[in-house]
Amino acid sequence: MTAPQVFVYAPVEEARPTYDEMRALGCELIMGKDYWHHAPRRENQLEMIAMAAASDAMHGTSIRNTPITAEVLRASETLRIVAKYSIGVDEVDVDAATDLGILVTNAPTEANWGSVAEGTMAIMLALFKRVRERDAYIKAGKWRADHLVGTYVGARDDGYSGLTVGIVGLGRVGGRVAELLRPWRVRLLACDPYVPDARFRQCGATNVDFPTLLRESDVVSLHVTLTRETRHLMGAEQFAMMKPTAVFLNTSRGKVVDENALIEAIERNVIWAAGIDAFEQEPPPPESRIRRLGDRVLLSPHYTFASHGAGLGPGARIATDALLAAIRGRLPDEGCIVNKDAIPRWLERFGGRAMLP
Repeated sequence: MTAPQVFVYAPVEEARPTYDEMRALGCELIMGKDYWHHAPRRENQLEMIAMAAASDAMHGTSIRNTPITAEVLRASETLRIVAKYSIGVDEVDVDAATDLGILVTNAPTEANWGSVAEGTMAIMLALFKRVRERDAYIKAGKWRADHLVGTYVGARDDGYSGLTVGIVGLGRVGGRVAELLRPWRVRLLACDPYVPDARFRQCGATNVDFPTLLRESDVVSLHVTLTRETRHLMGAEQFAMMKPTAVFLNTSRGKVVDENALIEAIERNVIWAAGIDAFEQEPPPPESRIRRLGDRVLLSPHYTFASHGAGLGPGARIATDALLAAIRGRLPDEGCIVNKDAIPRWLERFGGRAMLP
């Protein structure tokens, strides 16, 4: 039985126990290069293609600067799976993988998606409670001022109705945000055509269509994956539907938002403010206008997933289990298969064909 070739395209120290495990089981590991994380986009494609050429499986974390293109996926005729340690698969050409019958899996650990939900709450509260502005004001030797007055978020017994929060995407992150908001007594709207009605009841949210959510919400928070359908989900037309006092939050993926349209919406007072953790280009170029919007935006370096006590270790475990199942000729847990449309072709090519006992 030929030893499976595993191309670890983006190795990290936290995943080292899984590398030792795969070697002990008889896999041969081809280790990627650390500088791929930082080099200019596509600069290392030829090197990656050469290293992928003999691989039966690919294993690693996010590597946006050196994407896993169709050319990389086609380099090996025996490639079965691309198993990621993280949730997002932006840098993988998932459509090409599906056409080739290659599975793409992710690792939706609570340590990751739960952190994103908490980070979303932190950004929202910092904006409404003027946390940054108050801190800067007092450090400048000043005290109170009208522009430091915050916004009360939840409903009160005196008749104040509180804010309306609209969640776009009611998956793991969106559902946790809804759960965290419940004690705040906000009016909660949600839009997600891919979840059953029971999910809205479970989350305490009213199911509305996208335009209604945009028109009625004081906060619009995106929690969607990046697909052809969601690319530029938010553009000038959508921002124009929102209240001029509304806050827009994006802690999902940068390319679901037309960033120029967002910048113009803030500059022209179409909306009040935005909290952004994901950008169309990461990091945003130094000359980007989004860096010059002052306190009207709260910017985060695509890092809400990162928390002490979390890390990539749990995700590496999920990715390794998926990879080992695939090279044993079995489907991984379907909950982590991103491109389920690839399953029939994958079964035709690899089903029951084990490379490990």
